[in-house]
Amino acid sequence: MSQPPPPPSQPPQQPGFGPPQEPSEPQTPAPSAPATPPTPPAQPPQQPPAGPDLNKAPQPQPGYGYPQAPGTPPPAAPPTPPQGPGYGYPQQQPAGYGYPAQQPGPYGRPGPYGQPQQPGPYGQQPPYGYAQPTVPMQAQAGQPGGGRKVNAQVAIIVSAVVAIALIVGGGVWYANSSGKDDDKQTTAEGGDTKGGEGDGKEGGSGDGGATTGEAEEKAPAATGSKVLFQVPSPKVPKGVTTISIAGSWLTDSVYAKSGLSEITGYDRKSGTKKWTLDLPGPVCAATPHVTEDNKTAIVHKPAMPSKTDPQACTEVAAVDLAAGSKVWTKTAKSGTMPVSFNNVTIGGGTVAAGSTSGGAAWYLATGDERWAPKTSDSCYDAGYGGGAKLVAVRKCGSYDQRQLHIQNVDPKTGDVLAEYKMDEGIEYAAVVSTDPLVVAADVGDSAGDGSGISDFFSIDNKTGKLRARLSAPGDEFAARCDAIYKVENCTGVTVGNDRLYIATEEHDSGGDSYSQTNEVVAFDLATGKQTGQRADAGENYEIFPLRMDGPDVIAYKRPPYDKGGQVVSIDGESFKETVLMENPSTEAVRDVESRMSPDYSEIQFGQGGLYMSSVYASDFTSREKEYSVIAFGTE
Repeated sequence: MSQPPPPPSQPPQQPGFGPPQEPSEPQTPAPSAPATPPTPPAQPPQQPPAGPDLNKAPQPQPGYGYPQAPGTPPPAAPPTPPQGPGYGYPQQQPAGYGYPAQQPGPYGRPGPYGQPQQPGPYGQQPPYGYAQPTVPMQAQAGQPGGGRKVNAQVAIIVSAVVAIALIVGGGVWYANSSGKDDDKQTTAEGGDTKGGEGDGKEGGSGDGGATTGEAEEKAPAATGSKVLFQVPSPKVPKGVTTISIAGSWLTDSVYAKSGLSEITGYDRKSGTKKWTLDLPGPVCAATPHVTEDNKTAIVHKPAMPSKTDPQACTEVAAVDLAAGSKVWTKTAKSGTMPVSFNNVTIGGGTVAAGSTSGGAAWYLATGDERWAPKTSDSCYDAGYGGGAKLVAVRKCGSYDQRQLHIQNVDPKTGDVLAEYKMDEGIEYAAVVSTDPLVVAADVGDSAGDGSGISDFFSIDNKTGKLRARLSAPGDEFAARCDAIYKVENCTGVTVGNDRLYIATEEHDSGGDSYSQTNEVVAFDLATGKQTGQRADAGENYEIFPLRMDGPDVIAYKRPPYDKGGQVVSIDGESFKETVLMENPSTEAVRDVESRMSPDYSEIQFGQGGLYMSSVYASDFTSREKEYSVIAFGTE
């Protein structure tokens, strides 16, 4: 992963839906206009350095009080990546790839290998030079550092100070998937390979935590897939460059995706609309978790934003994905001000949303309030991780003396069951898994690549004690977390079998060729050491773990320029790979699939179906149709 360049001293202003410029709150820079992709070099690129030492076993490090690594400043400019949509790309652009301008990669970088990349997931922003909150958080005498009731030992429940909440996102224009014959010659529907049908469960909605049951995803008789359906990319309002359309979910019968002030449920196989849930404003944040009875949660705006009124993300809603309806909608206040929420999750029957004004929670079934933000303390709940348990990332102290408290909380009351205090100076942390509890952080800004991860912390969620600290240098491992606002948004990593499975960075595959590859390796969460298990992507493929399937790992392989992507199951013990799906290699299909980068897209897999979707819509134009969703299936 190359390091991102420093962001501009002043973020560009996005007309129409841009947030007001509040000095006390970090602003969300609008992505700059894309640059035209440079012509691929005539000569093959130099061989990149070899990959990480996969046999190295980092020792677990002490947690609290551990010395901080010095921050690593970003370089003046990132290295220029080789061009082309995959590894070994030929020295010309294939027909149909001729969109006039390349979309920016993460933090303004050009997309890897000439790919048009989506902006960071869920509004991810660059850590370098990013405007930070400046509201002072003065500690109060006589209150514990965590500011919550810890079992029977601490009697006071406290929360957050008032802060101006971040206003992000905007509206998008959403077009229905046409499914018409006239698309078949110019879109991915032109490619089709026959295959078989696999069994499985909903993908992308698990907590990534404790391993339960047997693996459900089985290899079909024929693994070749076909395009099931596509959804055209929403048209953004005039004058708006890029708008978030984050949020996608998978149930046994429905694939649901956020659009312009709506969520649409599509039949998983045909793409036919089964329902549309109209919303008064755009979706700001969404949890990937889906309950057994097909409930999920979102944050949305109360109305469509305008140039004079961008609207805040104040509405928290529970959604029934089976019926296509709202279960309830709630808001919260911090003092007299409505809270604008940055993230939302579900854990233990509770919907919990976090912000710079503190966290609030409601009973999923009825919407009854379980707790609300408080303004009388120096601590506040910045966000929550959900799934098997509910974990709060609680920020305490003034900005220049920040300390994060990782708290396993009772979903019904908010009482702290166990707490781990991170070193002072760590500004952000992301919850990778709640059971077992694993947190990622960039300690001392030492990752150096914008990934938000330098270390993983394995924590006992019953005692709050650190089990192990896992070193994951940014130049060796390819996981990413958006810990600034989206506390549980991580890619390239999953947790199960009391192990952490993580993608390595790309590296030379060896020999005389210029091919690239990477691996998925495992760390033991009890010792912090690598287990020696390794799943290779294969020459010119790049592998990304998606989720657990019982004891096994489901992973997506991003393909070379001339092949389709793959979904594989990795045996949790032997690490033997089983191909579950291989997508068509026709040019039209590759063109759409290659734009769905695993780091900056939402990828769901279950029951023999793969669903890839963008998290942003933009005004970047192309000679070809742009799609926000492409779905593959085996038969």
